[in-house]
Amino acid sequence: MSLLRVTNLSHSFEYPLFENISFSLDKQKSLAIVGVSGSGKSTLLHICSTLLKPLSGSVCLFGEDLYSKSPQEILQLRRESLGIIFQSHYLFKGFKTKENLELACLLNNTSLDGGLLEKIGISQLMDQKVTELSGGQQQRVSIARVLAKKPKILFADEPTGNLDAKTAGEVMDILFDYIAQNDAALMLVTHDMQLASRCDTTLHIDDFMPQ
Repeated sequence: MSLLRVTNLSHSFEYPLFENISFSLDKQKSLAIVGVSGSGKSTLLHICSTLLKPLSGSVCLFGEDLYSKSPQEILQLRRESLGIIFQSHYLFKGFKTKENLELACLLNNTSLDGGLLEKIGISQLMDQKVTELSGGQQQRVSIARVLAKKPKILFADEPTGNLDAKTAGEVMDILFDYIAQNDAALMLVTHDMQLASRCDTTLHIDDFMPQ
């Protein structure tokens, strides 16, 4: 059973974005979404991660039709099983690293994993305010906050867009290691073709734009 299955997905705003996109994503697999600016890459990720409903088509998560569920059931599914990583960190700026992570654990009824903090490389940053951290360190904290709830699917929207090449590689290593060790999957939006080439599959969203 695929963790995520998308069938004939189409969407538009004031203008059409994409039409009839279909794909599936299995355990321990990664999918890169690439395309020109404005083609709907982030919109597709938002639809698959339950943040947005498409104009038409279906999304199945863990073998169940997403749109047969109530809003409360979708919210619970997102909280318990999905992890969403954005380019911006969305950390609580006045808080320390530890406080940011503890709050996330409280909201998701999980506990901090010391091994995870070591692996991500932030165990020594716990008493620092997040405003004192570098961009790469803040992104690591953001990722730790997401991984702490052990999601089965990671949705990452340009997670390395503001990072230098070395730090970006290290951040992506964390995500690839996570899906391999936790039977999870990764859907990645990126403009970096070198990064996309590290994924198992690449979907060019431009191929689904209306003619």
